[in-house]
Amino acid sequence: MSRISSTFENLRKRGEKALITFLTAGDPSIEVSEQIVHTLVNAGVDLIELGVPFSDPSADGPTIQKASERALGAGASLTGILAMVSRVRQHTNVPIVLMGYYNPILQYDPGKFSRDAAQAGVDGVLLVDLPPEESEELHPHLKKAGIDLITLLTPTTDPERSAKLSAQGEGFLYYVSMTGVTGSKKVDSMAIEESVRRLKAQCNVPVAVGFGISTAEEARSIAHFSDAVVVGSALVKLIAEYQHSPALLDEVAAFASRLKSAVKLAPQNDDFSHNKNENAM
Repeated sequence: MSRISSTFENLRKRGEKALITFLTAGDPSIEVSEQIVHTLVNAGVDLIELGVPFSDPSADGPTIQKASERALGAGASLTGILAMVSRVRQHTNVPIVLMGYYNPILQYDPGKFSRDAAQAGVDGVLLVDLPPEESEELHPHLKKAGIDLITLLTPTTDPERSAKLSAQGEGFLYYVSMTGVTGSKKVDSMAIEESVRRLKAQCNVPVAVGFGISTAEEARSIAHFSDAVVVGSALVKLIAEYQHSPALLDEVAAFASRLKSAVKLAPQNDDFSHNKNENAM
């Protein structure tokens, strides 16, 4: 069983939902990012998404775009990020997913990337600009390496395509709670609840909801009916605000702890607490 699957299974047995946090690797530096990852793990975060900085982050809002610029300016690279994951992996089994764009992986070489990422301890890859139907250049290498290719679905995804991709999901399904770029709006939990219900009936992996979730209250609301809540831009903003302050790690720890407490306390709903096929997890 993979780290992602075992994490969700253990949470399900405890009646808990997962907290997933996103940060841009290398923002404000690789060294500080590594410290932030350890801080998040110690605060109770269940899965970590590491954003791979890219010069043309078309799906990201200004907050994460600026984080990518800071990371690239500080010398962040895919090679350096994999080395960081390898160091982090010596101290924790929390699943790590690399999130970003296909170009850096293409330049690295898909086969070599998959092997090196697996050796470093990467558990999943989520690429916002690579549709699953066009992933044949990468996906076989990831499968051979034991790395999940995480699927993104949005409110505008065609229902037939959504059902097909849900059934083929690996690791977990990432449901984008709104249209637009990251950090652009607040999430409306009432508006997406039915969509998440439908996805959970179609897929054999957990469903995570992200984009627009920035407070503990919003995280708790989403956790009522999802398997996981993803918080990204709000954490990236916090890192930007305190990047030059000795209080950075304390602020990150306090924020993550509030989020985890809120998600953990979200009441279970029998309609949502089990996926179509529990054994698939």
